[in-house]
Amino acid sequence: MNDQLILIVEDEEKIAAVLQEYLSAAHLRTHRIADGNAVLPWLHSHKPDLILLDLMLPGSDGMSVCREIRKISDVPIIMITARREERDRLAGFDLGVDDYICKPFSPKEVVARVGALLRRSKGETRAAPTTRLVMDRRTYRVSLGDRTVALTALEFGMLDALMGSPGRIFTRDEIMDRIYRDFRIVNDRTIDSHIKKLRRKLGTLGLDESPLRSVYGVGYKFDA
Repeated sequence: MNDQLILIVEDEEKIAAVLQEYLSAAHLRTHRIADGNAVLPWLHSHKPDLILLDLMLPGSDGMSVCREIRKISDVPIIMITARREERDRLAGFDLGVDDYICKPFSPKEVVARVGALLRRSKGETRAAPTTRLVMDRRTYRVSLGDRTVALTALEFGMLDALMGSPGRIFTRDEIMDRIYRDFRIVNDRTIDSHIKKLRRKLGTLGLDESPLRSVYGVGYKFDA
């Protein structure tokens, strides 16, 4: 039985119940809190492995709660929000949020992201030992050995999605959905342009070849 504990901070009963049901089915322990003011007192006597934190809460809002958590803990935090504006996500990342999920969401995707973030927080590699790329979610930087390169938020999000599922082929539409959470309309050439720039930046790390592979007529994949 998995002993990892997920704290669900969500005041909407139905959403919290669904999250708890799916996480429990994935053999993860859960605890629910519905008021922002109750989070810090609970954390003083408990150590969750990850926190799902709603942005809009009674008591202290999610941003304020996140700010206080980061004063005492580096526990992974996934912010859940109905706000899709880029400025809100960037503000969250500045406070130390590790990932964002926008409402409405797929519970299965939440479980997948929780699992991926738990693996990364435990030090498991995101890719095969031949690459050893290290991603810093707080600074949008990627490192290989003693070399580091800075990425834009969009480039970082794209690489994060592709590295999160090595070998899986992502269509351009899937990549758009991952990096443009506000559902803006962009064309295929925009994605191709981001990939081209990302390959160029990763090339400065000294990789023998780019791990970002094109799949003709379909999209892209991360090939470790």
